[in-house]
Amino acid sequence: MTQAPAATKTVRRQHDREIIALAVPAFGALVAEPLFVLADSAIVGHLGTAQLAGLGVASALLTTAVSVFVFLAYATTAAVARRVGAGDLQSAIRQGMDGIWLALLLGAAVIAVVLPTAPALVELFGASDTAAPYAITYLRISSLGIPAMLVVLASTGVLRGLQDTKTPLYVALGGFIANGVLNVALVYGADLGIAGSAWGTVIAQCAMAAVYLFVVVRGARRHGASLRPDAAGIRACAQAGAPLLVRTLSLRAILMIATAVAARLGDADVAAHQIILSLWSLLAFALDAIAIAGQAIIGRYLGANDAQGARDVCRRMVQWGIASGVVLGGLVVLARPLFIPLFSSDSVVQDAALPALVVVAVSQPICGIVYVLDGVLMGAGDGPYLAWAMLATLAVFAPVALLVPVFGGGLTAVWAAMTLMMTVRMVTLWLRTRSGHWIVTGATR
Repeated sequence: MTQAPAATKTVRRQHDREIIALAVPAFGALVAEPLFVLADSAIVGHLGTAQLAGLGVASALLTTAVSVFVFLAYATTAAVARRVGAGDLQSAIRQGMDGIWLALLLGAAVIAVVLPTAPALVELFGASDTAAPYAITYLRISSLGIPAMLVVLASTGVLRGLQDTKTPLYVALGGFIANGVLNVALVYGADLGIAGSAWGTVIAQCAMAAVYLFVVVRGARRHGASLRPDAAGIRACAQAGAPLLVRTLSLRAILMIATAVAARLGDADVAAHQIILSLWSLLAFALDAIAIAGQAIIGRYLGANDAQGARDVCRRMVQWGIASGVVLGGLVVLARPLFIPLFSSDSVVQDAALPALVVVAVSQPICGIVYVLDGVLMGAGDGPYLAWAMLATLAVFAPVALLVPVFGGGLTAVWAAMTLMMTVRMVTLWLRTRSGHWIVTGATR
C-alpha cells in the first residue's frame, strides 16, 4: 500500500531535517580539518623556502598515514548507530570505546615505525638536501600526535553514531584556533622555528583528543558502559575496518596514478592538475557531509529493524546528492575563469586547467550519487562489498589513465579518466543498493 501524498511529504520533510541537522555541522568539521595544514603553512612559510618545503613533505607523509586509518571513523559510526537504533546506548558506547582503544594501539604502532624511519621516508618523497632536515624534524615531532589524531577519528565516529555532529564541529574549530595561537607563540615567541610549529600542532591535537575522551567517558559512565579494553571488541573493530582500509588504499592508489600521469604530461599539466585536485577535494567535503549523515541515519534505521525507513532515507539522500552535485557543478563552471588565476598567472597552466574543469563540473552529479551511496553502504556495515567494488574500479581506471600519455588528450583526458572512475563507482554502488543485499537489520550485522 502506497503512502498518501500528504504522508509522503511529511516523511520527506522529516528526512530532510535529519539530513540537514547532521550534514551541515559535519561539513563545517570537514572543512576545518585541512585548515590545520594551511595555518601551519602560512606561519612556517615566513621562516624560509626550505622550511616550507620541509613542511610540505612532512605534511604529505602525515596526511597519508592518518587518512589510511579513516576507517576508524567510518566503521565506528556504523556500529554505534546500529546499537543506537536498537535502543542499547550502553552497548553503543562500549563499541565506541573498543574503536578508541584500537586507535591508540594503531597510533603507537605508527610512532614505532615513523620515528626510526623518518630520514628514509623523507628521502623517498624526494626532499631536497636543504629541506630534508626540516622535514625530518617536523615529521618526528608531529608523529607523536598521531595517536591523538586517530583517537579523534574514532571518537568522531562514536559521536556521529550517536547522531551528534555538532560536537565534532565545535572541537574542530577550537582545535584550529588553538593550533594557530600555539604555532605563532612557539615558532616566533619561543623562537623554536619549524619544531615549534610541530609541537603546536601536537598539543592542539592532544587537546582535541582529550575533549573527545571527556565527552565519551562521561557518556560511558552515564550509561554504565565499561571503559576497559576488551580484546574481542577491539578485534571485532579491526575486522570491520579491514575492508574499509582496502577501499581507502585503492582510492589513494587511484589519486596517485592520476598525479603520476599528469606529471608525465609536463610541468604545466601537473601544476594545473594540483589546482584542480585541490578544488575537487573541496567539493568532495560538501558531498561527503551528506555521506556522513547517511552513515549515521542508515545505521540507526537498520538497528531499529526499520528496513523500509532505511530504503526511504537512502532514496531521499540520493536526491540530495544529485541536487548538490548539480549546484556545485554549476558553480564550478561559473567560477572557473576567476578560480584558476588565484593559483597561477601562467597562461599555459590556465589553458590546461580550464577545459579539465568543465569535465570536473559535469561529473559533480555523479560524484554526489557516489558519495551518498558510499555513505549508505558504510552505514549498513557493507564494508566487504565496498572493498571489492573499489578494487574493481582501480582495475578499470589504471589502464585507462596510463594510456593517456600514449593516445593524447592532455590533462582533460586525465580528468575524463577520473570521471570514468567515478562512473564505475556509481554503477557498482547503485547495483548493490538496488539489490537490497545491504539491508541487514538488527543491532549487529
